[in-house]
Amino acid sequence: MSKVQFFQQVRRYYPITAAAEQVWADLLKQKTYRKGELMVTEGEVPRKFAFICSGLAYQSYLPLEGEMVIKYFFPENRFAASVTATMTETPSKFTIAAVEDTIVLEYDFNAFRKLVDTYHDLALFYINYLEKHWITEKEPLEIAFRTDTALTRYQQFLLSHKQILPRLKKYHIASYLGITPTQLSRIINGK
Repeated sequence: MSKVQFFQQVRRYYPITAAAEQVWADLLKQKTYRKGELMVTEGEVPRKFAFICSGLAYQSYLPLEGEMVIKYFFPENRFAASVTATMTETPSKFTIAAVEDTIVLEYDFNAFRKLVDTYHDLALFYINYLEKHWITEKEPLEIAFRTDTALTRYQQFLLSHKQILPRLKKYHIASYLGITPTQLSRIINGK
């Protein structure tokens, strides 16, 4: 079932062939992460990408000042990875943790990368995925975090994350918005 879900999502980016699906399917391994368990640990060199079949995870880092900052949420049908560290084989600057029990399909990135070199349709999937999530989505977020007020960022968060909102704690939301839980409570209460 989860491999069907995986390839349905992949085909939303590009219609890969049955041959490409088969070789990629051979790399997929199902794994369950319990609530609070780390999928990637800061400082480790990650080797895998994970597709979230069910559950929810977040990517975070701990700045020198001490308060955790959540950079990204990974709900169902999203790929979770410390992308730059995986691609460059360097230690991750992020941790990825399960917010709740989470079932994923993991695959070795280097093995997938070799498939991209062989299968043109996988290369086109990969390009489309990176363009959507690393350019089209990421750039407006980076600008918003530098220019918008906390209230505006919160309002945007409510719109863009409405399907996962009931599954998050206030501290998750505050951390993502770059504010304290107290500031978030003030925004929610209109003070």
